[in-house]
Amino acid sequence: MNAFALLFLLGIITYLIVRRLASVTRTPAWLLWLVAMTPAFIWSIWGIVKGAEKTMPSELVVIPFIVCLVLYWCLIQVGRIPPSIEPANGSQRSPATKEVKPPPEIPAPQLLNKIEEANLKNCFPWSVYYLQQVEYRPQAVICRGQLRSSPEVAYRTIRENVELAFGNRFYTIFQEGASSKPFFALVTNPSGQTVTSEATSSRLLLALFLLAFTFCTSALAWLQIANPETPLSLRNLSLGIPYATTLLVVLGIHELGRYWVARRYQVRTTLPYFIPVLPLPLFPFGTFGVFTHLRSPIPTRRALFDIATVGALSALAVGCLFLWWGLAHSQVVPLSAPTPQFRLTTWLQAFDPRFSLLISLVSKLAIGSQLTAQTAITLHPVAVAAFISIAVTTFKLMPVGQLDGGRITHAMFGQRRSANASQVIRLLLFVLALRQSHLMVLAIMLFLLPATDEAALNDVTELDDRRYFSGLLVLLLTLTLILPVPEVIQQLLGM
Repeated sequence: MNAFALLFLLGIITYLIVRRLASVTRTPAWLLWLVAMTPAFIWSIWGIVKGAEKTMPSELVVIPFIVCLVLYWCLIQVGRIPPSIEPANGSQRSPATKEVKPPPEIPAPQLLNKIEEANLKNCFPWSVYYLQQVEYRPQAVICRGQLRSSPEVAYRTIRENVELAFGNRFYTIFQEGASSKPFFALVTNPSGQTVTSEATSSRLLLALFLLAFTFCTSALAWLQIANPETPLSLRNLSLGIPYATTLLVVLGIHELGRYWVARRYQVRTTLPYFIPVLPLPLFPFGTFGVFTHLRSPIPTRRALFDIATVGALSALAVGCLFLWWGLAHSQVVPLSAPTPQFRLTTWLQAFDPRFSLLISLVSKLAIGSQLTAQTAITLHPVAVAAFISIAVTTFKLMPVGQLDGGRITHAMFGQRRSANASQVIRLLLFVLALRQSHLMVLAIMLFLLPATDEAALNDVTELDDRRYFSGLLVLLLTLTLILPVPEVIQQLLGM
């Protein structure tokens, strides 16, 4: 029954991820979902037929995953939506259709008339950006030329000129082309309004209601985590208050940090909304997390970097403090032999931190010499909530797509290099997951996410040295969360 519940939960999460590809490919979401879930179906059938005690052959793990991954990528590419409706040149025709005259080409709609196009050309001073060509796309005007000043000066000058000439009619976007030559694009602004606050009274009441409801479901979840047989009562429910408070504080700090930085850069965003969920046997945490939705483009790569790092690092710092306090109030127990079937309650009652370098260091600081190679930890409720929040933050810091880590690498290296790095990171994590099975779910979820995120309005100006160095430290910190403790450090720590 647990296997079916886990498969059902994984299917829902996979479908929600696949649905986000609707703007990228015309391939039906149900087909992508079926291909993505096929390895899970195969592994579940093996577990049902052979039992959890028998080890699954490595080829049955690797081959379905690789085949379905390649098929998943091919289906996306076959149905990929082109960036424009212009017909491809040099297309092949079959012999049966050679004599059929092609329909007349429909030119792309002109977003600007002759007078407006002349005004647009006046927005590009030759000493800043020498305009050579104007191309029309659906809902966009592409301006190509030669950059003759620093990217930051060019973007600021031309954006101000466009705003004076056209008001809020367009977003001014500055990106690198295929040949690494920067170009400008004027994209239709759907709202046509200035940046305004989204924190209306109704949204504030909704956010507070979801916060209160999530607090109740999280307190109830602790009963499922600590002992599924605990009867539901008001007194027992109060036992979950430390867990619920810690979990919501750390997750809330993460999204409040993103919300505050986004507002500072005048990016329209929603309030942080918690997602409550009644505790399930295989998902007893009480919440699916918290999210804020950015409602307008991010202005610069600097803003993209700050939005991604401030909330994540704040949550990670507070989470480590809660984890240290919770571990200091936890109980050290003898290390038991691993069971063939994973159970969350059993695992938390005999917690072994050696799977993560950073978690091991915090555990050693909190417990000291009592933590040895033969001991484990029965976690305090605060430590459990802190560990879950750190695990969520670790997932968001992975340098893939629209996750915080993906935005950090995008801000540091550019959108094109970041997308290539995402592919490499996903492959490396899958190889690591073959040796550390607890990372397999994370590796699969990363493969389902898009490898790229949306570009900033000024996506050419690079970061300053301070932010670039900070980004490298964040990526190094993410490695300490993922990688296990090396044997040399285990010996030094006495673990």
